[in-house]
Amino acid sequence: MNIINKPTNWAKDTWRKFPRVQQPDWLDDPALKKAEDALEKLPPLVFAGEVSRLRQELSLVEKNKAFIIQGGDCAETFSQCTAAVLRENLKVLLQMSVVLTFAASKRVVKIGRMAGQYAKPRSNNMETFDGKEIPVYRGDMVNKDTPNLEARKANPERILQTYFYSAATLNLLRGYTKGGFASLDNVHKWNKEFIKNTPQGDKYEKLAFEIDKNLSFMKAVGLVKNGALDQVDIYTSHEALILEYEQALTRRDTLSDKVFDCSAHLLWIGDRTRLSDGAHVEFFRGVNNPVGIKLGPDYDLDDFLKIIEIINPNNETGKIVIIPRFGANKVEKLLPKVVQAVNKEGFNLSFCSDPMHGNTFKAGNYKTRDFETILKEITEVNHVLKANNRHLGGIHIETTGLPVTECLGGLQKINQTTLDSNYATTCDPRLNASQSVELAFLLASKLMR
Repeated sequence: MNIINKPTNWAKDTWRKFPRVQQPDWLDDPALKKAEDALEKLPPLVFAGEVSRLRQELSLVEKNKAFIIQGGDCAETFSQCTAAVLRENLKVLLQMSVVLTFAASKRVVKIGRMAGQYAKPRSNNMETFDGKEIPVYRGDMVNKDTPNLEARKANPERILQTYFYSAATLNLLRGYTKGGFASLDNVHKWNKEFIKNTPQGDKYEKLAFEIDKNLSFMKAVGLVKNGALDQVDIYTSHEALILEYEQALTRRDTLSDKVFDCSAHLLWIGDRTRLSDGAHVEFFRGVNNPVGIKLGPDYDLDDFLKIIEIINPNNETGKIVIIPRFGANKVEKLLPKVVQAVNKEGFNLSFCSDPMHGNTFKAGNYKTRDFETILKEITEVNHVLKANNRHLGGIHIETTGLPVTECLGGLQKINQTTLDSNYATTCDPRLNASQSVELAFLLASKLMR
């Protein structure tokens, strides 16, 4: 296809010449430049070799030899950066991955919405509280959730705080995933406890028994040696919304001479910032990280195809992950034309279903999502992809290991009268630990067999 012309001379700051959307009003605060300069001098959060390894794994996803689970908080908060919370969030991701690994008989690539998911796009710049208009909360990287004018002012010093909270998170994740906590035996034990202690959880006992049998066989014939099942790889991701933060953590690798955004392994462009002539696309055409591209129902197909070519002009593998987020009743109408256009162009990429963002609705005073509708959208995406000679490469979900009551349904039968029992999110509703693991078991039976 004939894409729009982009200048060949890219630098990590050329995005500043392009239109920006969903950005905070920093009010020309000199503290912004100070925070950027400080961030430039700090060590990278992730390393080029790790990013390149993820690219290789995503190439396997494109070949239907691996499956992505990308999950974590809607928006991380500084106050929830604790060992207990991070441990439980990681635990859920690991539990889901084990179920799907055995059901699909393929590698599961684990990507956490962690260590950087501190900024959120918003529908409106302002909101009304106690009769007064105040700036909307844009995530802890930008301002505070406290509903008063002073707390909601965009504070550049919070960009620097984000780095240190992200570094602490990564340090803990590496310790957990390499220190035995994430061993396959541990994770399988957690899943068996889920089945034992959850109402109606025994409906998944057959699959758990199959996993048990496979583990015993692997050990008996000596396929597992030297603690091979005691360590896992986990990658980090976030929506790359605040480009000052991303630019400051972008570095040139001395070994490969390639440029990497070292704030996370995978970054995604949101549905609201996905513009072919915008600052976010300009920035991501120059870095070697894999890039997720969110795709909502109001997309412009030609513009979307331009974006793919701009970011991945050489059609490399492991570079682009399309993340459709249409809503369960819109998938069969809107997704086929995207898949057919991608096939026609011969693009190397994968599809990862986001069944959360298109299915949010208001129940009384609370935003919520319905468990059955979430499962329905994933199933519909899978059917459309199969019908068009593609395959489902993964799921992208908002989840937490905490026992929240934010999404309806699941084995716990959360309903509109029990939403307020433990509704704790600062932004969008998340699946709790039980709902997340249940989703994995249901996907195992619906999609993978």
